[in-house]
Amino acid sequence: MARATRLESTRTKAARVNPTAPPPLSLSLSLSLLLPFENHRLPIPRLKPSVESAMICASTAPPLVFVVCKPQVSGEVPEEPVISKKSGLLFERRLIEHHIASHGKCPVTKEDLTTDDLVPVKTNKVVKPRPLQAASIPGLLGMFQNEWDALMLSNFALEQQLHTARQELSHALYQHDAACRVIARLKKERDEARVLLAQAERQIPLLTASAANATTVVSNGKRAAEDELGPDGKRIRPGINPAIIAELTECNALLSGQRKKRQIPATLASVDALERSTQISSHPLHKTNKPGILSIDIDASKDMIATGGLDTNGVLFNRTSGQILSTLAGHSKKVTSVKFVPGSEVIVTGSSDKTVRVWQGTEDGNYDCGHVLRDHTAEVQAVTVHATQKYFVTASMDNTWCFYDLSTGSCLTQVGEASTEEGFTSASFHPDGLILGTGTTGAIVKIWDVKSQSNVAKFDGHVGSVTAMSFSENGYFLATAAVDGVKLWDLRKLRNFRSFAPYDPNTPTNSVEFDFSGSYLAIAGSDTRVYQVANVKVEWNLIKTFPDLSGTGKVTCVKFGADAKYMAVGSMDRNLRIFGLPGDDSEEPRSPDH
Repeated sequence: MARATRLESTRTKAARVNPTAPPPLSLSLSLSLLLPFENHRLPIPRLKPSVESAMICASTAPPLVFVVCKPQVSGEVPEEPVISKKSGLLFERRLIEHHIASHGKCPVTKEDLTTDDLVPVKTNKVVKPRPLQAASIPGLLGMFQNEWDALMLSNFALEQQLHTARQELSHALYQHDAACRVIARLKKERDEARVLLAQAERQIPLLTASAANATTVVSNGKRAAEDELGPDGKRIRPGINPAIIAELTECNALLSGQRKKRQIPATLASVDALERSTQISSHPLHKTNKPGILSIDIDASKDMIATGGLDTNGVLFNRTSGQILSTLAGHSKKVTSVKFVPGSEVIVTGSSDKTVRVWQGTEDGNYDCGHVLRDHTAEVQAVTVHATQKYFVTASMDNTWCFYDLSTGSCLTQVGEASTEEGFTSASFHPDGLILGTGTTGAIVKIWDVKSQSNVAKFDGHVGSVTAMSFSENGYFLATAAVDGVKLWDLRKLRNFRSFAPYDPNTPTNSVEFDFSGSYLAIAGSDTRVYQVANVKVEWNLIKTFPDLSGTGKVTCVKFGADAKYMAVGSMDRNLRIFGLPGDDSEEPRSPDH
């Protein structure tokens, strides 16, 4: 106020001295620079700049009064004010330069205007006044409340985003896991398909050759004599000729002579070892969609095990390495019987698809199907190999058994009468090779003379189908299994001298097996039991009972290894189980003569 009063007094004095005289230069400059309000134009005198005029202004000009003005364009306090030399109006530099660049005229007077006509005004930086809410404690509390509410809303939004991200991550992980499982399953199916394709490719030439041989005709237009039909409508078989009979008789005499001199080997597992035996390994060999092992055979010289399963495959397994060597794929139904031909690379399998297949080993370790035999009209239940290792017999539910030449795959004779009421369910050669035993669905055990193909004895007394049979190596005992248990037969007197009924009437005995020395007998039903073999008068003692570890309650087959050091057991799951002592696996396999 004091400065304004002094300014006003100075102006009054100047007017009194010379009312018509213009105001002093310094006053004119000050007013023209400080009072360019809206709707007022104060002319700015055009002066030549000189040192004297600058000194006059500096000496005579009163203290400047800074007035905050609003520019003509924006109506707000300018951050960088400039004044037009032509109109004296105050503008914001940023806005007026943009307008000049666009139009080249003053936005108020519409006169031509350039950036050179703008004079910058130096001002102190304007401090924005405090808002009204910050002028009181309730206002401050309201501001703080608003800030807190905004913070909580932001935190809630972040938590929602986090929850959504977690759900999306969980869903993505689930999809990834499912995709990995599907990929693994598809890879497994692809590998199985590749194996089947490779086997099919190997079998195509053999099947083509077999088909060519089967369609070979003689000059009179009929098929070969092997497939010719007799007057009764049956195929004419070449029969077991005298040369083959002589070979069988010679083998029988040789084996019988060796048996009388044979002694129990010192390496045979002791009773104490069998009592301490337990499961030492389990191997999943067959498919999971059709679990079940129906037949087992062991080649002790190579420590190899062959299994036949419900999944229509035979599997060749090396016990020492624990690896599957080959899968015998070709049957269309379950494999009911599998047998090694000792001393060769040949395996014979029988199936419910009414066929028998002969598999020949190859150099790469696989097995190719050399013969497909279709002489039976019903399920093939059993295969047994002769001691000469040149012939084998198959037994079928069509109530016939066939005698085959192993090398050619030809059926030399087919014995039995076709029947829909009775069929063969089991078969086994006597160790000497001149006697064949068969079991039927009618609970009858039949003994056949191989040379004459005649039925020389019958054993009855079982209940239900005869599921399995095994001849003892001593040549005197025959063990047969059926629904009612196991019966032991004395072949010298043709009578039953002992029976075992280890299970309840609803649990059949599925397998019975002597070891190679004839010292132990294994029985399989709902569990596996091992007995010590004695003679006709002495009781046969139970040594050990092995529970069924498959959980199915049905042990289907059992087989002794070399020297009874271990047992291979099959059940209605896909696993082959080995029972024995853990330390016996390291021993070299022996080569039993069978």
